[in-house]
Amino acid sequence: MKHADISDKQVQIGLAGWGDHDGIYPPGTKTGDKLKEYGRRFPIVELDSSFYAIPTPERMQKWSEQTPDSFGFIVKAYQGMTGHTRGKIPFPDARSMFEAFRESAEALQAEGKLRAVLFQYPPWFDCDRKNVEVLRRTRQWMDGLPLALEFRHQSWFAGEMREKTLAFMREEGWIHSVCDEPQAGEGSIPTVLAPTREDFTLVRLHGRNAEGWQSGGQPNWREVRYLYRYDERELSEWKANIMALLESTQTCWIVFNNNSGGDAADNAMQLMRLFGLDVPALPPDQLSLFDEA
Repeated sequence: MKHADISDKQVQIGLAGWGDHDGIYPPGTKTGDKLKEYGRRFPIVELDSSFYAIPTPERMQKWSEQTPDSFGFIVKAYQGMTGHTRGKIPFPDARSMFEAFRESAEALQAEGKLRAVLFQYPPWFDCDRKNVEVLRRTRQWMDGLPLALEFRHQSWFAGEMREKTLAFMREEGWIHSVCDEPQAGEGSIPTVLAPTREDFTLVRLHGRNAEGWQSGGQPNWREVRYLYRYDERELSEWKANIMALLESTQTCWIVFNNNSGGDAADNAMQLMRLFGLDVPALPPDQLSLFDEA
């Protein structure tokens, strides 16, 4: 897998999860074989199943064994650790929950395949002193692991808080997760093109479905929220944005999270072409699906 060399910088492009992208796999690929196939096509993946349940270290080890030596995982923090469960957790206390997750993440770290643990906080996690202390405690409990931080409440980047938030992230060592998402009220954040570490920056492309972004509470809200296909112009704009980020960070990971309509893989390959990267070879039976999309 070739990476874009931009004055000794790196661009690595991947997808959120590996199970929802049937178009990149040979027909009939078994669920248990998809990660191995995925690892032949992309250099990184966002492990999102860890948001719903903490994987065992043994499961992490198995996933590691199915991927190339150079492959990397961005592991999404368990929902109880980011407040999505509003305090309801299947653990005796918060510390034991974090310790269980840490043990799991360290299994990947020992294999050299943990790129970052992504802490994505919910829309009600606003910018106040109490939540700043939550972030400090999280950083302490996860010390030694690379951590990425993503907000969903615009107060963190409103007005003068923008520079204060970025300064806090730099001081605490957080990797900034730069977002592209609909601008749909206080429950979304703007695109802030500012790395907080010199080594790594994460970019997550959620799509721009403003109506779907407000669909929380509906039975199919996850499907609706991330239903979006980036066009060539939008991807060209993001190439320029990534080039700007690379002026002050060494490596940029880009994760496409617009999975609902099967667009993430195709958009990822479009961006890879724009950067001159080797594009994954599709199974012959799948080529027409992407040509017609």
